[in-house]
Amino acid sequence: MITLRGLTKRYGETLAVDDLTLEIAAGKVTGFLGPNGAGKSTTMRMIVGLDHPSAGEALIDGRPYGALRNPIREVGALLDAKALHPGRTAHNHLLAMAHTHGLPAKRVAEVLDTVGLATVAHRRAGGFSLGMFQRLGIAGALLGDPRVLIFDEPVNGLDPDGVRWVRELVRSLAAEGRTIFISSHLMSEMQLTADQLVIIGRGRLIADAPIAELIARSSLTAVQVRVPDPDHLATLREGLARAGMAVREAAEDQLVVRGGDLARVGDLVHQLGVRVHELRMLEASLEEAYMELTAASVEFGVAAGGPEARA
Repeated sequence: MITLRGLTKRYGETLAVDDLTLEIAAGKVTGFLGPNGAGKSTTMRMIVGLDHPSAGEALIDGRPYGALRNPIREVGALLDAKALHPGRTAHNHLLAMAHTHGLPAKRVAEVLDTVGLATVAHRRAGGFSLGMFQRLGIAGALLGDPRVLIFDEPVNGLDPDGVRWVRELVRSLAAEGRTIFISSHLMSEMQLTADQLVIIGRGRLIADAPIAELIARSSLTAVQVRVPDPDHLATLREGLARAGMAVREAAEDQLVVRGGDLARVGDLVHQLGVRVHELRMLEASLEEAYMELTAASVEFGVAAGGPEARA
């Protein structure tokens, strides 16, 4: 488990992370989202001791990273895929890590095989593609077989097959009871991968909830009602509005209802005695829900109308 308590980081006058308090639980994939400059990478760096908090603390299973006796066996992190010597081969890069931390040399071949780099193990890393760097970085994170794994944008540069591989890998690791904390700007992929989402903006916590709950909160999530007799729309509209729901007419035989789930809307329609041909959820995407939540936290927004509007 990762625990953040009042975690804060200042760089001069800039407040990069502002009083973050949350727990990242084991046994699930926790996605970490936020606009550019929100403080995601800074938060991850503080968790693994690369940056020191201005206030508060980040704990790994109750201890700060610096107090861990053998960190590589307890925490694996991929924060910068290219942070390695380009003249070293993939095998030698990992072997140096293994020797430094007292890990058996055979573990190098195991993780290279896990990430799909066994056939290029003796190629110099300087000639790798970004996707290969990402795989090598993941291998380094897995080297000590840790219980906590932190990945910052691990799918950058990967092809669709590689993206799916990362998704399946992190979900399998979470199923083993490990703590998985992963950031990404690919909303569609995060929707398929994460169980829980932490969203920050301008360094502050915006949301910490299961992904289904965040989507359900969106104003774009609604119930569509289609009736065979359009004359009944007025009855439905008035009855649902009396129940405190927002109702709009979407077509001559359809209403879109917000403020109630499928079961509640269905019960009210039944009570009103109206026959329906269709009753279904119109669910927001994670991207839509995210954009609503972070609208006020985007640091580098584009003015309406594009560049011409600012000329």
